[in-house]
Amino acid sequence: MKKDTHPDYHEIKIVMTDGSHYMTRSTYGKEGDTITLDVDPLTHPAWTGGTGQLLDRGGRVSRFKEKFKGIMG
Repeated sequence: MKKDTHPDYHEIKIVMTDGSHYMTRSTYGKEGDTITLDVDPLTHPAWTGGTGQLLDRGGRVSRFKEKFKGIMG
């Protein structure tokens, strides 16, 4: 195997939005670096069940619903 084929894989610290943290292994940065998250499973609507607005620009959503209304109950 060639030398320097794979990136360095080392431990880094991940800091969540609530201040909690954990250690993981990554190729990011160097040994001991810290990643502070702006978005994580504690705050993002995809994980928290937040509501999102579906915008119907140009009637696209309406046309889609009409076209496939019999497929999904």
